[in-house]
Amino acid sequence: MLVNNAGVEERQPDGGFIALPDLDAATAAHTFETNVLGLIRTTRAFLPLLERSAAGVIVNVGSALGSLELATEVGSPVAQYPGIAYPASKAAVTMITVRLAAAYPQLRINVVEPGFTSTDLNHHQGTQTVEEGAEIIVRMATVAPDGPTGTYTSLNGPLPW
Repeated sequence: MLVNNAGVEERQPDGGFIALPDLDAATAAHTFETNVLGLIRTTRAFLPLLERSAAGVIVNVGSALGSLELATEVGSPVAQYPGIAYPASKAAVTMITVRLAAAYPQLRINVVEPGFTSTDLNHHQGTQTVEEGAEIIVRMATVAPDGPTGTYTSLNGPLPW
């Protein structure tokens, strides 16, 4: 199994989010370099091994912030999120997951939303523990060979794309 858990988000020096027009290409590129291109590089490196497995699994750690539906839903916390590069990178992770799942039907490839977990990424402002955030990752990493693939899931169930 492979768990892709890359996640960086650039912030202002005061810790605030970088929103347009303050987002520059170099900052966005750094976020995508880690969150998207790192996932692609790692997945490509592990694919030969996963293809030889009788029960190959890839879990891509995404975010509800990558949901286009939630980002356009009036009143949604996702729609209120001021950052740009991080949600855009996580939207890319969901698309990569869908395309990989279609290309490798013999593998179980899913994207998960671990929830607002207290980590360095959010300066430990998350409302749940790392153990709680890891629960959906472990659940999808241990999915059976006939389990779901190409899904976008949180601990509470499917998420809208």
